[in-house]
Amino acid sequence: MDRITLTGVTAVGHHGVFDFERRDGQPFVVDAVLSMDFAEAAETDDLQYTAHYGEVAELITKHIEGEPLNLIEGLAVRIADGILANYPMVAAVDVTVHKPKAPIEVPFGDVTVSVHRGRS
Repeated sequence: MDRITLTGVTAVGHHGVFDFERRDGQPFVVDAVLSMDFAEAAETDDLQYTAHYGEVAELITKHIEGEPLNLIEGLAVRIADGILANYPMVAAVDVTVHKPKAPIEVPFGDVTVSVHRGRS
């Protein structure tokens, strides 16, 4: 399976369980790996046979900036489902959501959740 990888798609969202997270917002960073077959796109050199990664990045950003959720697990699933719904050539997708400014009281580098979704 061939892959398109987007790393570091960043936007401010208002996700979290605490009032200040929803009020103030914070940066969220998303990585996505789209698995598909590039054969037809490579043969025809036609964008319609692959996933337009600029549009995928915009879709990810809309989800980050969209309706607030308590859990970033839900954000990851919404992004993965959105990619599969909009790009029928994508066979599977892996999405990782980073919450680098999570309200954790001890030193840490990053918090991530990852989901894998594929077509049945």
